[in-house]
Amino acid sequence: MPFLKEDKRTHYATELSECDIGKKVTVNGWCARQRDLGSLIFIDLRDRSGIIQIAFDENTDRDVFGVASDVRSEYVLTVTGTVRSRGADVNKSRATGAIEIYAEKIKILCTAETTPFEINDDVNVRGDLRMQFRYLDLRRPSVTENIITRSKITSLALDYYAKNGFLYIETPCLIRPTPEGARDYLVPSRIANGKFYALPQSPQLYKQLLMYAGFDRYVQLARCFRDEDLRADRQPEFTQLDLEMSFMDEDDIMTVNEEFVAKLFHEMLGVEIKTPLPRMTWREAMERFGSDKPDLRFGFELVNLTDILKDCAFRVFAGAISGGGSVRAINVKGGAKFSRKEIDSLTEFAKSYRAKGVAWLKSSGGERSSSYAKFLTDEENAKIEEAVGFEDGDLVLIVADRNSVVFDTLGALRRECARRLGLLDPHEFKMLWVTEFPLFELDEETGAYKPMHHPFTAPMEEDLPLLDTDTGAVRSRAYDIVINGTEIGGGSIRISTPEMQTLMFSKLGIGKEEANAKFGFLMEALKYGIPPHGGMAFGLDRLVAEIVGTEDIRDVIAFPKAQNASELMSKAPSDPDPKALLELGLKLDVKEEDK
Repeated sequence: MPFLKEDKRTHYATELSECDIGKKVTVNGWCARQRDLGSLIFIDLRDRSGIIQIAFDENTDRDVFGVASDVRSEYVLTVTGTVRSRGADVNKSRATGAIEIYAEKIKILCTAETTPFEINDDVNVRGDLRMQFRYLDLRRPSVTENIITRSKITSLALDYYAKNGFLYIETPCLIRPTPEGARDYLVPSRIANGKFYALPQSPQLYKQLLMYAGFDRYVQLARCFRDEDLRADRQPEFTQLDLEMSFMDEDDIMTVNEEFVAKLFHEMLGVEIKTPLPRMTWREAMERFGSDKPDLRFGFELVNLTDILKDCAFRVFAGAISGGGSVRAINVKGGAKFSRKEIDSLTEFAKSYRAKGVAWLKSSGGERSSSYAKFLTDEENAKIEEAVGFEDGDLVLIVADRNSVVFDTLGALRRECARRLGLLDPHEFKMLWVTEFPLFELDEETGAYKPMHHPFTAPMEEDLPLLDTDTGAVRSRAYDIVINGTEIGGGSIRISTPEMQTLMFSKLGIGKEEANAKFGFLMEALKYGIPPHGGMAFGLDRLVAEIVGTEDIRDVIAFPKAQNASELMSKAPSDPDPKALLELGLKLDVKEEDK
């Protein structure tokens, strides 16, 4: 049926309320449900805002009633009628539950076949089917609401930064490949056969160049691309709320951004976030929580047992210590309720973080059991219990290994135990800044240093003498903002002199010739008067996920990729057109069995 001027909506469904009773309105949308009761027909009409009930009865025009009886799920409709009260028949679960539209006219604009799954939130749909028919999945109210929430957050963000003097400036998506940690997505050039662009992993160098140019406050919703293995909080293409500032320091950057977060949570959730946010150094976060993104909603802090056990006879503990590692524990208050089977499952969980095993001690109703106590002296056991504050009802978990393994494992275990004990309140938000990250981290495969953030991060001034004597101890002027164990943003003060940038490259094994080949334009720009500058980026997908209360960022992205980086709906990536390859000067050397 043609869509005429008189068919255009006057209101979205949930814009209507009891204040509109008696008003003639027109709504457009899809049939979420049709109930034919003989002399009565009810249609739940759904648009992006929600659902409103349409009513037809024995007094309805017979032609209109006949059309309504033909309506099926997902038919596209336009309905004109009068808003009226539903009386005592109120649907309290619906925003429009107190009203309905008594139809005077209905038109079927488009019919629909039976969908592969019901379009509602109650149905359990396989993830791959949701992604294959994503345009249908997006009609489900909860998914629709996620996307609308994302739009509101981006609008609020851009308005906030504009009011704080930031200029919205776009940076290019076809750039020179530069090493930034992950693999680049490469784009072949048709004009310059054999040469490639890269899709940006971030706008890092360009936003620094904007500071060099004098645009002292920049912001952008930047599309970023990284060719890396996926997980619940990672996608090959994602969005950053990206910003940079000149003539400021860490305090200025953290202040303007924590005020944004506070405004965001107030506007979107009605949650009051007290600022300034607490700050914690990276070293303290690792020592206390085993993670540089600590979840502060519960305790179970790490306890270092290394000094107590350095002379013990138990080879598992002693071997880790003599090898330069440590022995640390968490005391899971209330964890004694875990059965032996559950403790074994925690051990298997720990092995996914490279731990060889987990030693444990628990007491329930005064009855103690332990996997390690018999290997230690009474004095050593007593000191462990004192150190961790052991009481009846507790479960102590101990890991002995290299420090990196101990921290990763216990950091993950404390959160997993809190999850199993129901301590992760989704309505509680604990935020903090983590600061003073190491400038470098050791690559365990190569034994060489690599930047913990990126090679343009400035070191702490007081640590400069350590660059030659204790490289691994040098701290950076970097900072992350963390909510409930999730890093939602991070940044740093940047290097702003050619001498320091050259020194940084040399510490990473990048010589002058290689630096000029990969970053020549940056090194050239550093010669011409660079202001002190720094910035950060929020992971917009993660930030929205925190607001809507999901752990999977695919829930807040309109068209996300699957676990293997494919898009099941359009079946991307796909085989290229041979003609296009010829124009690009490319020839594939991939056997069919290799695919």
